[in-house]
Amino acid sequence: MKLTRRSWLNTIASVPLAATLGASLGVARRAGAAETIKVGILHSLSGTMAISETILKNVMLMQIADLNANGGLLGRQVEPIVVDPASNWPLFAEKARELISRDHVAAVFGCWTSVSRKSVLPVFEELNGLLFYPLEYEGEESSYDIFYGSSVPDNKAIPAVQYLMSKDGGSVQRFILEGTDYVYPRTSNKIIRAFLKSKGVADQDIMENYTPFGFSDWQTEVTAIKKFGSAGKKTAVISTVNGDANVPFYKELANQGVKAADIPVIAFSVGEEELAGVDTKPLVGHLAAWSYFESVNTPENKAFIAKWHAYNHDPKSVTNDPMESAYILFHMWVQAVQQAGTTDVDAVRQAMIGQTVKSPSGFEVTMGANHHMAKPVMIGEIQANGQFDIVYKSKALPPQAWSPYVEANKGKVADWSWPWVCGGCTEPRYSTF
Repeated sequence: MKLTRRSWLNTIASVPLAATLGASLGVARRAGAAETIKVGILHSLSGTMAISETILKNVMLMQIADLNANGGLLGRQVEPIVVDPASNWPLFAEKARELISRDHVAAVFGCWTSVSRKSVLPVFEELNGLLFYPLEYEGEESSYDIFYGSSVPDNKAIPAVQYLMSKDGGSVQRFILEGTDYVYPRTSNKIIRAFLKSKGVADQDIMENYTPFGFSDWQTEVTAIKKFGSAGKKTAVISTVNGDANVPFYKELANQGVKAADIPVIAFSVGEEELAGVDTKPLVGHLAAWSYFESVNTPENKAFIAKWHAYNHDPKSVTNDPMESAYILFHMWVQAVQQAGTTDVDAVRQAMIGQTVKSPSGFEVTMGANHHMAKPVMIGEIQANGQFDIVYKSKALPPQAWSPYVEANKGKVADWSWPWVCGGCTEPRYSTF
């Protein structure tokens, strides 16, 4: 009899875990111990998002190669199945379906934009797959089939805006919300606007603008930024511009002389990799907010960077926040598989909750019952060499999948621990026989 999600969870709740998983592991071994464990890598290697996502494919291959060199997983080698959804959001869903249904992968590591994640989400929920998503995003979601490896507005965007409003951040009073036109910037800015309103910021002190993916003609937008910032109040740009559009955006800021001392830009989607294609000397002092920077000075980060340089055979290759998140998620998945003794999706899903990894940034990071993890927020200033000088670092902040600044979220809970089955309910929902 095939176990459904519910029957499997009820079984492991009533039978000793070792006995249940030992039996399933025995079946797997009899089926062929030499078989590889397949994992999917679902990142854009072409199109507008390739500038950001290619590096995540590479860090996944590095980790898999390292794992295999050290004996593999459950006595088997791990085989990466790499696909290119080419920055095409419907193609993400098609490739995800192929990875689960045709290639029978144990897990998928991938997506960058929220529109790609939302494109594949129904596929993972339909086919009972596992997606490990390494990007900070807009929140307002908690799926049984997704583990979120980075920050949400509650533990990134909001603390970053609070920093801008503080004396250390320049006592900013006017805000330009500049984003790419899709769900992550629009939802994040909805939350940021609600937060600013709660702090007494008037609507006339908030400007909001969106441009398409791959946008390149920034002259009009940057002119509008300069005009809005000339009203006499300290002004900052909160940028959720994504992908290769950042290169001409920053070039136009430099062309029009928008300096950090006058109108600082704080980016939520620009890190070391995106700056590699930009002359950063005119951008010194502009900001980015992440939970990791390559410049973090910890023994764990030094080891991470050294391993990355050795893998690439390139001492100039950079690391960034999404890479750290991908590193954390992969190590958690490996630990969960080892704990469960099987790659069975339902068993690994339950074993994921509570997994702890020491991150390259030096924090002990634990997967929560809401499939999110507590992470710090760091504010970094762009330096002439393309790195960031960290000017602010918080403690690890607990994430809320549903923003408290959105009225409709009042009372919503995300808790996937047994026997809860709740991603956004307002009353307890328990799994039943």
